[in-house]
Amino acid sequence: MLLLPLEKLILQSHFSGIACITGIFVTTCLTSMIIDFVWHKNLLVALLYFSFFGIIEIIFVSSSCMRIPKGGWVPLVLSAVFMSVMYVWHYGSRKKYLYDLHNKASMKWILTLGSDLGIVRIPGIGLVYTELASGVPAMFSQFITDLPTFYQVVVFICVKTVPIPYVSQKERYLIGRIGPKPYKMYRCIVRYGYKDVHENDDYDFENAIVMSVAEFIQLEAEGGGTLDGSVDGRLAVVRSSENFGKRFMMSESDGNKESSSWSYPASGSSSRSAALQKLKSMYELESPEFCNRRRIQLKLLDTTYKDSRVKEELLELLEAKDAGVAYVIGHSHIKAKWNATFWKRLLINVFLSFLRKNCRSPSVGLNIPHISLIEVGMNYYL
Repeated sequence: MLLLPLEKLILQSHFSGIACITGIFVTTCLTSMIIDFVWHKNLLVALLYFSFFGIIEIIFVSSSCMRIPKGGWVPLVLSAVFMSVMYVWHYGSRKKYLYDLHNKASMKWILTLGSDLGIVRIPGIGLVYTELASGVPAMFSQFITDLPTFYQVVVFICVKTVPIPYVSQKERYLIGRIGPKPYKMYRCIVRYGYKDVHENDDYDFENAIVMSVAEFIQLEAEGGGTLDGSVDGRLAVVRSSENFGKRFMMSESDGNKESSSWSYPASGSSSRSAALQKLKSMYELESPEFCNRRRIQLKLLDTTYKDSRVKEELLELLEAKDAGVAYVIGHSHIKAKWNATFWKRLLINVFLSFLRKNCRSPSVGLNIPHISLIEVGMNYYL
């Protein structure tokens, strides 16, 4: 009876010993990489750090390996399971990103469509989420190929996590233009630090995007503008301007009034159809918190602009914001190619598919309201 607690104590020391010393050794390896890649110190400093602490920890790791037959294999098995899950997820995510990168729509094809993109442009703003920091994703080209309409203003949103703890609000948004000005296509890279908390209020996010794009339009005009060529325009940190947020009059509207958070106006009219009004009423009954959310309306101040086209573009942007904002994301189905190896098909079709079915959807992770969400199905054959 007395030996049982003693055996538990010895077994627990085996588990904690090899787990702790292995964690410390991995931390030393990662810290040496941070010294070189993140802090941009001399490589010799990173090697000296690893040599000093790494040699000491390797001695402790070798001594802990003697305990593996006595119960130390349990944390190793758990580590192998977690590492396998992370490897499968990383492998599938990287393959998906490379597929998007190699199959993105060419700017030459976009320019041949004309300023209307070969479709009917309806009032509103379409926020197209993509992982690409440059170029037009294949998901957008598939959308405008299959459907005859899209929104008047298109903003490609790319959310990136940068290797610093926090990103200042003044440096969070990078705005650029895609194609000539009549296309009304913009790119926005939203940068977060690895300790930053993502914004939860979608209305604040919408207003921040609109004000950032408007500020970019003004800065572009003051700086001479970007080239109306076939490549992406320059990206600008818009919140570095002292006039940010001073070009508009912001007014808070009553949440119980008819919301302008989404709409599909008919041609030449801003009124909604009876079916859409009924759908909105049903949604608000199911989600009463939707009606009570803060809504902010933006109006352009009476400011004199050197170029009248700048004011026209800003007015069109605000009109599109009032017409409605829609979030467009890709709903991907990943499959292995028919001629792939057995292990690749097992990895993608079984393990990766299982992980994707049991993880949060992008709309949940990005806090996108369902009433404004448009998902575009995409098949990926890796």
